[in-house]
Amino acid sequence: MADEIRAEMVANVWKVVASAGDTVAEGDTLVILESMKMEIPVLAETDGTLSKLVVNEGDVVQEGDLIAVIG
Repeated sequence: MADEIRAEMVANVWKVVASAGDTVAEGDTLVILESMKMEIPVLAETDGTLSKLVVNEGDVVQEGDLIAVIG
């Protein structure tokens, strides 16, 4: 079953750390968001392969937006 990673707040995508196809472990940083001058890491919630990454550096995400899918 695929695990969807969604934004928890409105933020800018400051840095993309992982790429589609990467093998990730629970707790690995996928993306770093920036909001109110704070850096917020978006972490993998499960082990698996990053099957889809739908954000790019500089994007703005809204609360609930899809960031990545781990399959």
